[in-house]
Amino acid sequence: MGFSEQQEQLVKESWEIMKEDDISTLSFYFFSQVLEIAPAAKGLFSFLKDTDEIPQNNPKLKSHALKVFKMTCESAIQLREKGEVVVSGSTLKYLGSVHLQKGIVGPHFEVVKEGLLRTVEKGVGEKWCEDMKGAWSEAYDQLAAAIQAEMNKEAAEIHS
Repeated sequence: MGFSEQQEQLVKESWEIMKEDDISTLSFYFFSQVLEIAPAAKGLFSFLKDTDEIPQNNPKLKSHALKVFKMTCESAIQLREKGEVVVSGSTLKYLGSVHLQKGIVGPHFEVVKEGLLRTVEKGVGEKWCEDMKGAWSEAYDQLAAAIQAEMNKEAAEIHS
């Protein structure tokens, strides 16, 4: 399925709304949702390993959550313009490598997606609708699929 102009607009619009809000609060909420869904995921993040709570003022947590939001949004825009996932700043190959090294598997991506959707819903408030959910879902699914494809390539290289 292609990423429609309407979906791109919904992602852009909601991203602008969230950027106007306190993104660090949304970042904290995002991680709290991921860990509520999958508490064991805490061990996957070096900046959360040695703590019982999610530190609200942890700069690495804020930075990572912001990267996930921004990358999903920007890749959604590229998806529409280029017809494929394009990630600036860090390559898909690098993302695939890091996720492979961390032992990330398919269900982990679903947990992050659910956390992302809950966070966008909270961030946009009354503007949240099924179409917006669908737009962010599609954008995230495309990005996750591209990262997983790179993970599979690297895993195949390791085992060959």
